[in-house]
Amino acid sequence: MEVVAARLPKEVARQIERIALEEKLDKSSVIARATDLYIREWRLGKAIRLYEEGRVTALKAASLANRSIWEFLEELEKKKIPTRYSAEEFIEDFEAARKG
Repeated sequence: MEVVAARLPKEVARQIERIALEEKLDKSSVIARATDLYIREWRLGKAIRLYEEGRVTALKAASLANRSIWEFLEELEKKKIPTRYSAEEFIEDFEAARKG
């Protein structure tokens, strides 16, 4: 693990302390969990943008978001983002999946 220092607004620091007490965790664990959640959501957002721009296939976007193809497609559905899946993309994704 690497130590990282950050300046936080007082209210955020109070909320971190409250969560740590309630969850019986140290503050570092609370911050690490919150950071993990943010990174996961950021990766999903980036993958969706790339997919919407047509720069990556659904399978590649799912991989970038660190989700299964089914989880990624569910996220698109939740956000009412139309899916596009051409025969070429299917073949590309199928070949990529076969290579492992």
